[in-house]
Amino acid sequence: MDPVVIPLLVAALVVVFLVASTVRIVPQARRYNIERFGRYRRTLQPGLNLVLPVADRINTKLDVREQVYSSDPRPVITEDNLVVNIDTVLYYQITDPRAAAYEVADYLHAIDQLTVTTLRNVIGSMDLEETLTSREEINSRLRAVLDDATGKWGIRVNRVEIKAIDPPHSIKEAMEKQMRAERDKRAAILHAEGERQAKILTAEGTRQKDILEAQGTQQAMILRADGEAKAVELVFQAVHRNNADAKILAYKYLETLPHLANSDNNTFWVIPGELTEAIRTVTTAFGDQSTAGPPQPAQPQEATATDVASDEGRTPELAAGSTVALDAAAAADEAERQAAEAVSDAKAEAAAATSPQVPHLGRASGD
Repeated sequence: MDPVVIPLLVAALVVVFLVASTVRIVPQARRYNIERFGRYRRTLQPGLNLVLPVADRINTKLDVREQVYSSDPRPVITEDNLVVNIDTVLYYQITDPRAAAYEVADYLHAIDQLTVTTLRNVIGSMDLEETLTSREEINSRLRAVLDDATGKWGIRVNRVEIKAIDPPHSIKEAMEKQMRAERDKRAAILHAEGERQAKILTAEGTRQKDILEAQGTQQAMILRADGEAKAVELVFQAVHRNNADAKILAYKYLETLPHLANSDNNTFWVIPGELTEAIRTVTTAFGDQSTAGPPQPAQPQEATATDVASDEGRTPELAAGSTVALDAAAAADEAERQAAEAVSDAKAEAAAATSPQVPHLGRASGD
């Protein structure tokens, strides 16, 4: 081989090595820390960078994107002396590659230990129930402590989240029983509220029904009373219009007497004082018609009205002028018997009366 070729090949290899050692290509979102003779020189940015061969070397390669670090479950004691296992998720980002490489030896381990100690301090001031319901507060307090401590390490903690809180098995069973009792309580309350509303609505419906029935009964009684009043008024007008004499009125009076004892609520019956007078009037009217003279003309309407008014103003009394209270059943039976006998005698005597009396009665009722 030509002795000139060998030096050229060696020189070419040296040049290639020098060029390769001088050029450094850094990918996007990466940072390279350069040391010159063991001392930090600078941080290479993404792209093509030139360094001194042999003198400069790359110490650390860092990723400046946001990263996620999940810690293992760690036991933590609450304020009420219960041990719970809590694992967290940490979102962080390197903002200063030089500080991340030279200010702390292992930033992940440092962040993990700082998270555990801070978490124990925070959870130690809370009971179990508050721990389970205050995740947002715990996250914010953890983030504030970690962000303040990791700032000098060139790391920014964006978020800290509690992934799981695992209480002991006995506590889980107690919590399940409590939740079951709470659900049963809510169900019982809702059931009681439903029954209460149902009873209220039923009572309202019953009240409305009673009110409507009472109003209907009231209207029916008013209409019935109006009808009876009109009927009595028509009878009264018919009696006065036809100019009925005392004989017919006495006969009707005796017909009404048996009905007074038909009521079941009668415990006492007063015999009216007009009974004897009515019987005498009927007996006089139908007893001596064969020997009596011609029938007397009917009295004028004014006189009849006066007699009726005087009869209405008379106080019911016995023949002796006083009310005699007999035994209820005996008095009712006696009065009914006497009235029935009087009516039977009057009818018998009326049937045996002379013929001129019949036209007279017909004429009186027709008037």
